[in-house]
Amino acid sequence: MRAASAEEQEQTHLTQRSLVRLRPSTGQVTNSSHSKSERKVVRPAVQRASRGHGTTDSLPEIEYATTEDIIPTTKSKPSVRKARQRTHPLFYIGCGMVATLLLTMGLSLALGWGQTALDDLRYGRPRTFQIDAMVGHNEQNGQPSHFIAINLNRRIQIIEISGGDAAHTHIYTGPQLYGPNDDLAPVTLRFLDVNGDHRPDMLVTFQGSRIAYINEKDAFRPALPAEQSQIERALRNS
Repeated sequence: MRAASAEEQEQTHLTQRSLVRLRPSTGQVTNSSHSKSERKVVRPAVQRASRGHGTTDSLPEIEYATTEDIIPTTKSKPSVRKARQRTHPLFYIGCGMVATLLLTMGLSLALGWGQTALDDLRYGRPRTFQIDAMVGHNEQNGQPSHFIAINLNRRIQIIEISGGDAAHTHIYTGPQLYGPNDDLAPVTLRFLDVNGDHRPDMLVTFQGSRIAYINEKDAFRPALPAEQSQIERALRNS
């Protein structure tokens, strides 16, 4: 019984030792739990450490945009679009009308200046027109009469040198002009029988108007009001 008890005691002691070795202590359990938690926590740290081993030159530089750079670009485009949308079609129509008006005025001024320059070359200053015509006044020698129509200070005057003889000179005073630049209006003469007496009568033309002088004896006289209808018919048929 003693031997058995001694063996039992020894085996019991061995069993307890094995149990002691295999049984983790409280401190070890906490250490293992801490190690596990540390492993969980350290894994990101290890990754950061591996990133830190690389040189900073190998990493690309990142540029960050500021609000000052972004806001103007996003606001400029809509502002242009809004400005274009606000322009009313009538604005372009008005601009076209103004341009047409200015162009018309410019062309009118240019044409007026050109006409004045042409009249200066043809009639001079003061405006003077000359013509020879056979009217039956002192023309026995076959020399036609010489006529000079002149616009002198807006007063129209016609000078007739009958048969080219200055001793037989007649001066006919025409109308007075009062408009602006009327002193530059040219005066022309034309000879046509307007009363049917087979003698050429004198027609004075200026600014689109015509005045008839009837050939009577050795001179011309202004047409009477009763003769105007006959003169108009003759002018329409001419």
